[in-house]
Amino acid sequence: MVGIDKIGFYTPQQYLDLKDLAQARQVDPNKYLIGIGQSKMAVADMDQDIVAMAANAAEEILDAEDRQKIGLLIVATESGVDQSKAAALFVQELLQLHHNLRAVEIKEACYGATAALGWAYDFVSLHPEQKALVIASDIARYGLQTAGEVTQGAGAVALLVSQKPRILSLEKQSVYRSQNANDFWRPNYSQEAFARGKYSEELYLQMFTQVYQQAAELISEKSLAALLFHIPFSKMGRKALQTLTTQLTDNDYQRLEQRFDKSIIYGKNVGNIYTGSLYLSLLSLLENDDTLKPDDRIGLFSYGSGAVAELFFGRLQSGYQTSLNPQKHHDLLAQRKKLTIREYEQIFQQHLVTDGSSQLIPSKRETGHRLFKVENHERFYK
Repeated sequence: MVGIDKIGFYTPQQYLDLKDLAQARQVDPNKYLIGIGQSKMAVADMDQDIVAMAANAAEEILDAEDRQKIGLLIVATESGVDQSKAAALFVQELLQLHHNLRAVEIKEACYGATAALGWAYDFVSLHPEQKALVIASDIARYGLQTAGEVTQGAGAVALLVSQKPRILSLEKQSVYRSQNANDFWRPNYSQEAFARGKYSEELYLQMFTQVYQQAAELISEKSLAALLFHIPFSKMGRKALQTLTTQLTDNDYQRLEQRFDKSIIYGKNVGNIYTGSLYLSLLSLLENDDTLKPDDRIGLFSYGSGAVAELFFGRLQSGYQTSLNPQKHHDLLAQRKKLTIREYEQIFQQHLVTDGSSQLIPSKRETGHRLFKVENHERFYK
């Protein structure tokens, strides 16, 4: 039995209230609060790039034994800091992990962490005495006053995968599909992503329907205690769930809908974190729903533009609650600073130097990992 043993989460300590953004952009706030189902979005300072966030998410869950047993470290991201060197190598050093491990970075839009989790599953199955650390870390950027601005966000989710997991055992079988599609992309030369929003939503729903139908032999709707989704914004996942209204009994649909509402609590207040969004939904469900029971079966739908989709399943373990830290994560969100529109726009327009000169990165943080300097085209963390 292999699965998720621990889950860590980190998001920058500042946010923008979407009601303020709506007012600044002269939009009805309900277009954001109800139309896309979001409330706040995390905003990352320059010192909190995907490497720093990844290390901070993992730091909270690793003990000395974990650090010694990790044989595979994967950082999944579409916000990579280097075209060659894996972000995982920076993270390995920050976490003070030993050198007898594989450290790599993996990319496929928002699907990357699921690909990494599958790799981790196979690795631990072959090496049951070792563990794998998968970290999804991203900063969603679309640009000021763009259609996608309201669906930005930043954060990281760390998953420790092991034999005899304490949170969620993963099933071997899953269903998946891929196809070449231009619904969302970010060329190497661009700091912001490009998207065909309506087409991307249509493709998301189409691929969910396809993999759900493919999975008919693997699941009975009644066997699912919850069905989770990749959440670029919460209304997207809700639309996918609503495609099942004619296929489920009222009781089954109501159960899935009630737990879906618990799964989006964190995401509504963080925003889109790309590769980590599905796993933030999992964490949100587990830390905000007290009706789940051991052996409950959970379905997870992963989607990455471009496009790849997968539907896979896991079962909750006895005593899984003891491996969670809801108070820490509730405090993490509650203690963030609220930014003004001016502060948010100033942060958004800051950039690291690209000419090889030296740049010290100011920080508001007294603890945790951060990027503190760029010099001669190299990044330095502490």
